[in-house]
Amino acid sequence: MLQAQGTGGGGLSVLVLQMVAIGLVFYFLILRPSSQARKKHAELLGNLKKGDEVMTSGGIIGKVRDIREVESDGVKETRVTVESGTASLIVERSRIVRIGGAGAPSSPGTPAS
Repeated sequence: MLQAQGTGGGGLSVLVLQMVAIGLVFYFLILRPSSQARKKHAELLGNLKKGDEVMTSGGIIGKVRDIREVESDGVKETRVTVESGTASLIVERSRIVRIGGAGAPSSPGTPAS
């Protein structure tokens, strides 16, 4: 009977050790990479300027024509005017997912635009 009570403490320490291990895996596989991706996206948007070729989260590709800060309901937002073909549209700066044409390199016979 005394022996059965002594083994209960060992099971608790194993459980705590497993919970700590699960917490570490969760941190390194989920929280840390998303934090790094957020920082990288913020840096990308900080370098945005007129004339850059961008792609929005909706898949629209165009050139930045204007960057303007607007205050609506007491909140400052940065809105970007993008020209795509003959159309121009206004999107929030945070909806831009790519700057530049790094996704599709031009072939040697085609002049770069």
